[in-house]
Amino acid sequence: MGSSPVRLSGKIAKLDSSFYVVAFVCLVAALSYLAAALGGVLVLRPQMVWPLWPGCAFLVAVLLLTPQRLWPALLTAGLAGFVLYDARAGLTIRATSWLIVADVIEILIAALGVRYLFGGVPRLTNLKSLAKYSLVAVILAPVSAASFGRVALGDDYWATWGISFLTEALALLTLTPAILSWVDADAWAQESRAYYFEAAALIAGLVILGYITFVASGGNSRPALLYSLVPLLLWSALRFGIKGTINSMLIVAFLSIWGAVHGSGPFTGRAPLSDVLSLQLFLLFAAASFMVLAVLADEHKQSARAVRESEKRFRLVANAAPVLIWLSGPDKLCTYFNKTWLDFTGRPNEQELGNGWAQGVHPQDLQNCLATYTRSFDRRERFRMEYRLRRYDGEYRWILDIGVPRFTQNSFEGYIGIGVDVTEHKLAEEALSHVSRRLIEAQEKERNRIGRDLHDDIGQRLALLAVELHQVKQDLPDSAVALNGRMDQLLKQTSEISVDVQALSHELHSSKLEYLGVVAAMRSFCQEFGDQHRLEITFRSHDLPGASPSPEISLSLFRVLQEALHNASKHSGVRHFEVHLWGMPGELHLSVSDSGAGFDTNATKRNRGIGLMSMNERLKLIKGELSIESQPNRGTTIHACVPFISENDSERAVE
Repeated sequence: MGSSPVRLSGKIAKLDSSFYVVAFVCLVAALSYLAAALGGVLVLRPQMVWPLWPGCAFLVAVLLLTPQRLWPALLTAGLAGFVLYDARAGLTIRATSWLIVADVIEILIAALGVRYLFGGVPRLTNLKSLAKYSLVAVILAPVSAASFGRVALGDDYWATWGISFLTEALALLTLTPAILSWVDADAWAQESRAYYFEAAALIAGLVILGYITFVASGGNSRPALLYSLVPLLLWSALRFGIKGTINSMLIVAFLSIWGAVHGSGPFTGRAPLSDVLSLQLFLLFAAASFMVLAVLADEHKQSARAVRESEKRFRLVANAAPVLIWLSGPDKLCTYFNKTWLDFTGRPNEQELGNGWAQGVHPQDLQNCLATYTRSFDRRERFRMEYRLRRYDGEYRWILDIGVPRFTQNSFEGYIGIGVDVTEHKLAEEALSHVSRRLIEAQEKERNRIGRDLHDDIGQRLALLAVELHQVKQDLPDSAVALNGRMDQLLKQTSEISVDVQALSHELHSSKLEYLGVVAAMRSFCQEFGDQHRLEITFRSHDLPGASPSPEISLSLFRVLQEALHNASKHSGVRHFEVHLWGMPGELHLSVSDSGAGFDTNATKRNRGIGLMSMNERLKLIKGELSIESQPNRGTTIHACVPFISENDSERAVE
């Protein structure tokens, strides 16, 4: 049964017109009469023993395919066809009545029971569904029918009860599922042309061998000929499933019953009832056995199909994933690599399978990589490792590989792993570590410079001032003029020391920046720096916004100015510099220019000094940009551009 109950029953359930309903009821009545007539052809006379009665099995199939609101009309029409046949066959009213009662009970038990258990048309695709169907339709319903049917014929009750039971059970086991499969048009349409040619060959073989075994041999047929049918029945079960088995068994049943009724085949030559019972037992056990085999084959096919579909979905997802995915079996050998992995390595799948993937691992990482993989594999535990894997262009990239064991019903199936290219992350970590180290070194250098300035310059000058003051105290000059001259020298030294301390303080923290703003702080620093180092610094500013920039922007620009002038004074070789601060809509710009030695900017990008790195990082914090224009012997211009955020806007953002 290849389709769902809803789709299958919908073929007949769409009877929403009175005309179609009446026409369908009349059709069921006519087909019921023909089914009864077919049963009459297959009856053993004069004993009136039916090896197989198709009438009730036909009506059960009809009821299962139609909505329950039509059941009374369809059941009445079908029984009318049975009554018409019984009347033409010469059965008495009493016998006909008992047979109709038996048929009604059997049909309702089978139809209602199957509809309750399956919710519609049964799908005999597994052992559980086959067992449920057999319990209701093949056992309970025929038991009831046999109990009433034997009374109708007036024979010895217990002698013929078994035959009557097998008559109905055999029909419900084979004919009803066969009819349901015939109307399943969707399932038939899904098959290929080769499928139908193969089915036609199977049917032709069954008809030929069945005819030879049951009909053509007359009464001298040997039971050994029955074995000739086994390969074909195996073929039908394994290749065509439950649908092929029930239809094959119908062919065998029809030919064997036809031969037995006409005195041919291996089931003749003894007492009629004994021959019929042997034939029925053969057909019932053959049908049941091959149906069970077919169901098992169907289950295996469905399981294999589900595995294939699951694997197909997994491969589609894995190949679309932006990470490297691999699978390994329980033998530690890799069995699958997704498209991303193959595109990354540039190697075909055949070269990567097994241990071939290890050829792309960096030689320095290979031993540790395999050791981690093997140790985790033996322990059946999750692992995480990093190694360098050769990319298609020959470059080694760092891969973070995470492997997880796979289990199926407590059975170890191997590992699934996901690899991520973390090269950029590792480079960023290394760069961050390098920057942190450089910043620490710069901080230590700055501290050393300040300490050296305080010790070697200001400290020494203060000590010298103290010595001179002591000398003045010990040896006062004779005249006031000499004393005033000596005091003037000491005051001058004190003033110079004060200026130097102030300049050093301003480099560390500019109070003017905090209280007077960035323009005044920059102008003052340029003046002080120029005086201290005997430089000529021109400061210009224009088109600045009316509001003051935020403290973060002011401090960053001030530090960029400090660093730029320090670098220029050390490396430019000139004594004149220009500082330019101006505004544009939504931006502030600062440039520091000189016409000195200049440098190669490409070389500087590869190996930036701590000064340039410090300026760049400061500007990044406020979403600014640093650009450098320089050529050897043609001067240098350092340009900083930052978005303008006023001090008031910054305070509101903080609030």
